[in-house]
Amino acid sequence: METQTEPGRTLVTEGEWAGWTRVDTDPFEMLSGPYYARWDDDGRCVCAFRAEAKHNNGGGFMHGGALMTFADFALFCIAQDALADSDGAVTVSMNTEFVGSARPGDLVEATGEVVRAGGSLVFVRGQITSGGRTLVSVSTVLKKNRRPTPAGTRAR
Repeated sequence: METQTEPGRTLVTEGEWAGWTRVDTDPFEMLSGPYYARWDDDGRCVCAFRAEAKHNNGGGFMHGGALMTFADFALFCIAQDALADSDGAVTVSMNTEFVGSARPGDLVEATGEVVRAGGSLVFVRGQITSGGRTLVSVSTVLKKNRRPTPAGTRAR
């Protein structure tokens, strides 16, 4: 059973993902996911997905592009509070260091933190793990989209 909490976000109430929110706001991520997020009592975000054969490269383990897509998703979730005053955001840069891999069936998780949030840029870092092993160390810069200013006023 699932309950839509807001457009593009569905709280899962049964099965493996009970208590997690499935986020379906990005068409590409919907194809590569599904991806899930949850927030602990301190407001920290954890994101996760279950690796499948569709995430593999020709060598039979997780493709680096699949890990980067998940990292991009997770870092936006981690930065959601810092992006609350904007009309969304775009990724300006992403640095990734691949140090491990996952195989189908593995639970892949991401955690991180906002390093700095300014007026237009948000700096976020995180790590992707599976079974206690680090797979990816990642950092990104997100640029906030500005909400349109009302007619007759100036943007600052």
